[in-house]
Amino acid sequence: MEYEVLKKAIKTALQVYDAEILPDSVFATELGADSIDMAQIYRLVEQELKIRIPEEAIAETKTVRDAHEFICKAVAKNE
Repeated sequence: MEYEVLKKAIKTALQVYDAEILPDSVFATELGADSIDMAQIYRLVEQELKIRIPEEAIAETKTVRDAHEFICKAVAKNE
């Protein structure tokens, strides 16, 4: 579920296709995301899942897999 929410947020924020969003996709180079885009992606995920993701996640996120791991940790912490 978290992965699907993340993919939806990425598609919304970056205007990319599903096929471009793979676990190993690099946000900066392959998806064209900057720190503002990452903040928007995380904000969309936070709103959808009703969680809080630490600010440092934005700087530390390189791949879609990294983002998914931060989101899963935040969900687990919120339970």
